Amino acid sequence: MIRALIVYYSFEGNTSFIARNIAQAIPADIIELKPLGELISQGFMKYLKGGRQVILKMKPELERLNKDPRDYGLLLLGSPVWAWSFTPPLRTFFNQYEIRGKKIAFFICHAGMPGKTIENMKDALPGNQFVGEIDFTDPLKHDKDNAALKAQQWAIKIVSELENDEI
Repeated sequence: MIRALIVYYSFEGNTSFIARNIAQAIPADIIELKPLGELISQGFMKYLKGGRQVILKMKPELERLNKDPRDYGLLLLGSPVWAWSFTPPLRTFFNQYEIRGKKIAFFICHAGMPGKTIENMKDALPGNQFVGEIDFTDPLKHDKDNAALKAQQWAIKIVSELENDEI
């Protein structure tokens, strides 16, 4: 059986909601990336500050992780979409760990504009096999039950296909 790790950053809870539902569906460990200095989640300024961090390719310092992603065969990586890309905490994570030779699946949450988020994540992680991708439009606001089911079915399918490939 492939060892799976879910790694995600969530700003307003959408990506966390999806990550928790994935973890309910498959045997996986889970890590939430937590910056030491977090943005405040209110008002228009959050968009300016978050977008600025993405454009400047900032790498905020993160709380120490309690698991090493290099110990896992499958990584499920989740991010909200900021400025049509992935968030700075993921950039820090990609920089801190040499992630090569892994099977990777991506899940993102957005308000309607996924941009090139998944393509940018793939570009940041060369030398890996990409085995799945999915996006969600504001799952906490739009049909939570359907989003939860969609996330669970997606994760189960990925793990099932990978296990079938090993046989």
